[in-house]
Amino acid sequence: MAKSNVLKDILLRSRNKKMNAQKLKTYPGGIYRAEYVEIGGIQQWVTVRGKKMGNPILLFVHGGPGSPYSMFNPLISYWEEHFTVVQWDQRGSGKTYRKNKKNYQDTMTFNQIANDGIELVEYLCSTLKQKKIVLIGSSLGSLIGMLMIKERPDLFFAYVGTDQNGPDPEFETFEVQRQALIEKKDKKGVLLLEKMGKDPRYWNREDFDKLNQHLVHSIEQVPNMIMDLMLPSMISSPEHSIKEIFDIFKGMNYSLDHLYAELMTFDFEEKIGFYFDIPIFILQGEQDILTPTKIAESYFNQMQSPYKEFVIIHGAGHLACFANPDQFYQELYQRVLPFTKI
Repeated sequence: MAKSNVLKDILLRSRNKKMNAQKLKTYPGGIYRAEYVEIGGIQQWVTVRGKKMGNPILLFVHGGPGSPYSMFNPLISYWEEHFTVVQWDQRGSGKTYRKNKKNYQDTMTFNQIANDGIELVEYLCSTLKQKKIVLIGSSLGSLIGMLMIKERPDLFFAYVGTDQNGPDPEFETFEVQRQALIEKKDKKGVLLLEKMGKDPRYWNREDFDKLNQHLVHSIEQVPNMIMDLMLPSMISSPEHSIKEIFDIFKGMNYSLDHLYAELMTFDFEEKIGFYFDIPIFILQGEQDILTPTKIAESYFNQMQSPYKEFVIIHGAGHLACFANPDQFYQELYQRVLPFTKI
């Protein structure tokens, strides 16, 4: 999408905030909550939206770190026909960051966020009178989500991974990203990646940030995750003020400060492994190079679970569920929803 068209789209979305706000009204016979819930000893922001109280709960565990998905609620409002969609601003993210600021830096770990998530699921099941939920883990949220289902498989009908992380012992991600930068003719990006080397354990935070900026712009055939997806949705969100949008970016920076070392050294075999007690679905963007589709599929092939499926989301890169929400929803409806009836 050309920059001029992106700016026009952002302005149009901003003008339509009032229209979007109409979509966020309570459904007759359904549910709409947007509130702080005490989780893990702090107030954390949660939205719960659905057209029918008895519909299965679909919890998003967002990525980033620190990048909440609640601004995408209007984009996927039609999902609420068959699911009760829950968005959660994790510790260090969005409105949760805004509420608590820097009062919990010592507790910013993957395990703590996963424990927060389990506590949230218990709260949702209790208040909505359901026994289990479906979990969507996206990007870094795929790590948090898998920690959750490993710890408490009894709370979940199924796990849906998207922008799925996976073990990469041969450092194949390096070549996937290098090739994308070469095809884009991004010489600076190629030189930066080659300087950083194949092993993320030896990368520094500054180079990591710069590399992601290059990678986000290296694929043009799919929606740009920043300019086409995140930024327009933030600006047009009826649930976010300008100050809250700035706090999203502050939270992302804060969260990465505290989780960077753990992210770069995450050991899949030790912390998650390959054996799961619940159905596994991986719905991966066909041109994802941030969490490469090749790596996600390789991990999927090693997984063992009662049932599993791998599905390509067409015309999507990273943030596949928002780049192609129609196909993603159809896959959820046709493949995942039946497991909530068993």
